[in-house]
Amino acid sequence: MSDVNAAPVSLKCRICGGDIVNNYLAGTAQCANCGNRWNIADVIPDYGKYSRIIANINKANDIVESDSKAASGNEARLLYKTAIMDCGKFNDPVSADLIRICEEGQKNAELLSIYAKGKSFYEKKSYSSAVRELSKVKGYRDADAMVEICKEEIEKERKKQLPWAVVFSLIIPAAVGLFLRETFSWPWAVCIIIFLLGSAGLGFVFYKGGVVSIILKVVSFLVATPLILYSILKYALHVPTVPSVIIAIVGPIVLFILFASFTEQITKKNK
Repeated sequence: MSDVNAAPVSLKCRICGGDIVNNYLAGTAQCANCGNRWNIADVIPDYGKYSRIIANINKANDIVESDSKAASGNEARLLYKTAIMDCGKFNDPVSADLIRICEEGQKNAELLSIYAKGKSFYEKKSYSSAVRELSKVKGYRDADAMVEICKEEIEKERKKQLPWAVVFSLIIPAAVGLFLRETFSWPWAVCIIIFLLGSAGLGFVFYKGGVVSIILKVVSFLVATPLILYSILKYALHVPTVPSVIIAIVGPIVLFILFASFTEQITKKNK
């Protein structure tokens, strides 16, 4: 993080003629050549008129340096914005320097807001969201360390979910293969190849995770029961195709309605 306290050189040293660097926020002025230091009020007689501006900047700087809440970043940005507006009352080199300090501070406040959001996801164990936010502020505080921890946790979770990913990856390709076989009489060999390729692709999608993975898992879950029921009716009990399809689709729906109705009645009786 750059030093937002040090302002550009604006005066010359009265002792050696070297450049003087004003530290407005600390209230000091120092010669870059001989090192002599003065109270900035001795160098800039009307320095007191900037007191409110400097107080707001110092407060904002303290927030940016010490806090780690998203709301704190917003508060700091507001303080910098107020200081910039107050600087507009003075059209001089000092106010220009203070505006530069505020603009740099606003960038740091934005970093704080992003960092705080990422840290909040991290603490809630929403590791993917944490990585997305913290990666925007690489090198800021301990963001990089948290990103590495998040990646490790994501990989652990993926490995835990691997058996389920394999199971879910079989359902939709199996349904597609059976559909092609029963509807268009495609050869079993072709249907099996489609099933294997589809399973491999879906397995990879489920392993990587994300929104698409969640949607496909829901679809797989909805397809699973009708697919299993159809397979039993068609190939184990040798029920004709059309009745098997009707029973496989309508049966689970009827069972769900009956179960929901039964649960509702039990709940009413308990009340």
